[in-house]
Amino acid sequence: MGKEIVAMILAGGQGSRLYALTDRLAKPAVPFGGKYRIIDFPLSNCVNSGIDTVGVLTQYQPYVLNEYIGMGQPWDLDRIHGGVHVLPPYQQASGSDWYKGTANAIYQNLSFLRRYDPEYVIILSGDQICKQDYNDFLEYHKAKNAEFSVAVMEVPWEEASRFGLMVTDDEDRVTEFQEKPKEPKSNLASMGIYIFNWDILDKYLTEDEANPESSNDFGNDILPALLRDGRRMYAYRFSGYWKDVGTISSLWEANMEILDPEHSGIDLFNDEWKIYSRNSGMPGHTVGENALIENSMITDGCRIGGKVSHSILFSGVTVEEGASVEDSVVMGGTVIKAGAKVSHSIIAENVVICEKARVGEMPKNGEKDIATVGSGVVIGAGAVIGPKAMIKEDVKEGESQC
Repeated sequence: MGKEIVAMILAGGQGSRLYALTDRLAKPAVPFGGKYRIIDFPLSNCVNSGIDTVGVLTQYQPYVLNEYIGMGQPWDLDRIHGGVHVLPPYQQASGSDWYKGTANAIYQNLSFLRRYDPEYVIILSGDQICKQDYNDFLEYHKAKNAEFSVAVMEVPWEEASRFGLMVTDDEDRVTEFQEKPKEPKSNLASMGIYIFNWDILDKYLTEDEANPESSNDFGNDILPALLRDGRRMYAYRFSGYWKDVGTISSLWEANMEILDPEHSGIDLFNDEWKIYSRNSGMPGHTVGENALIENSMITDGCRIGGKVSHSILFSGVTVEEGASVEDSVVMGGTVIKAGAKVSHSIIAENVVICEKARVGEMPKNGEKDIATVGSGVVIGAGAVIGPKAMIKEDVKEGESQC
């Protein structure tokens, strides 16, 4: 039984513009954002989009990447029929033949695609930071009755000459492709993410491979051939976060933008679109500019804006600016809102302590009374929970319990 769509991730890049960072590993294996690697983003996008068959085409320094991907378990891609497959260049009868270009890389793995006989093939880059729903892209491709679609982003006109550009008509049908032109006719930059109808991809890759003059590259050869033949080509406008991290400065910028998700659009804490990693299911913790942390253990995924002293915070805890936690144990997923104060307490998982509430008190005269709040409880705004309280139910706003 064939698959509707198979993803192919081009992950063989040498990343020469990253210099020392890629001296001993491929660009998609470069660490990013505290506990990820660049390859985590396209892999996670595939999983979140319901694509369960992925080929990862490796070439330069593949060992770290191969070991990292393994059987694909962290991304739920360890499948009997499908899953993730690392695809190095073929060892042919005449000897080893490295991928000559992006199109040749896919061509060498046509047998992999034929095995799954998909309706569509999505081709992805392994060296971009992007959170994208490929389902939306595929539905657009179908609605347009396209044979080829390319994801594009609007870029400032003054920067357009740095990109491969898609010139389109009023229906977003591609009429021309410009590769880093001096005089751009469009500001729709290709993201290097393509959807092909499988029969079209097979035909054009086979014809391209037979052409001795071809550089075997999608941008240089395949796209111009599709245009020449009047194929139905459409540009899909993507408005989310996307960055090609091919240079030291862009890699640094992308890492810095994680610290400002509201403005940058890249939020690693979004549970609805998780980025999976072999290292952890949660991003590293973040500490705000007005936060203060003393003698405490802060676990992955915490967001600290207030004060935390002599406490243990499990993964995914939020302490908003103006809140304080002292001498306490706060379990995973709990939110302590602005102005709330937690002292000498044990707070169970997924509790919400609302604005200006007080839970527990610092002990007096050697007492060791501890306030306890059970899992999933909501402590209302301004509520007061005494030092010996054992709270199992929600507490209303302004209420006092001792």
